[in-house]
Amino acid sequence: MRIVLVTGMSGAGKSVVIRLLEDIGYYCVDNLPLRFLLDVALHLDRAGHPDLAVSIDARSEAELSELPVLLKGLREGGHNIKTLYLTASDSALVKRYSETRRRHPLAQRLQRKDVAREPTLLESIQAERELLAPLVGLGHSIDTSDLHPNTLRHWVREFVAAPRANLTLSFESFAFKDGIPVAADLVFDVRNLPNPFYDAALRPLTGLDAPVADYLAAAAGVTTMIADIGGFIERWLPGYLADHRHYLTVAVGCTGGQHRSPYVVEQLARRFRGSEHVVVRHRAIQRQAH
Repeated sequence: MRIVLVTGMSGAGKSVVIRLLEDIGYYCVDNLPLRFLLDVALHLDRAGHPDLAVSIDARSEAELSELPVLLKGLREGGHNIKTLYLTASDSALVKRYSETRRRHPLAQRLQRKDVAREPTLLESIQAERELLAPLVGLGHSIDTSDLHPNTLRHWVREFVAAPRANLTLSFESFAFKDGIPVAADLVFDVRNLPNPFYDAALRPLTGLDAPVADYLAAAAGVTTMIADIGGFIERWLPGYLADHRHYLTVAVGCTGGQHRSPYVVEQLARRFRGSEHVVVRHRAIQRQAH
């Protein structure tokens, strides 16, 4: 079976992901207690369902420590397991809960421990982040703080289609003014490169457009920096593979995330395609498109 385990912070987008996976043919189970995971997988496998998606959150806190052992057992049984961890900044989560007026799923449980008062929303979020911390490194992380739901859906489609054997090398461009992506493993700053923003003809374009690409390809230092970043990744990639990493996110940032970082990301992706499964994401450009 292909099994996708979706976990992470409440409010970070697990429902969006589960609905998408259901739409593309996965048998989806939301908030499944971990003790039933093996039984559900076995039953569906026998029933001829090749694809299973399971959402697990902090309400399974008593069993979370058992998850690595369960995943190991499923992999040893020949199943293709992918784990997706969704996260977001405290401020983004507080805003989402304020907009929906929903109660945090841990609030009632935390109140039982301190009957004198109900925990604040921020206290509930921070408690959940602490509970889920051991799960962060089990799979691929996506920071949804500033993502449009359609962008998240697109990224998840790419994630579930990734080849099983290869490391997934994700290149993301971003704007430093919006903050560094939480899920980034390696971060490179290209704000020192010549900026097409100051050319009136190039300002409305992006690093994906030919005139901007031509400008940067001819600008001093750009090719050298791309070669240096690519060389660093090439040099250390075997170490990540030896550490049994299946996912590596490389974030490249400039001031607005529109010109320099998208161009650099595209050049790096072109360099590594063919050796690893490469995913390209442009946070600022995709946000503007929506």
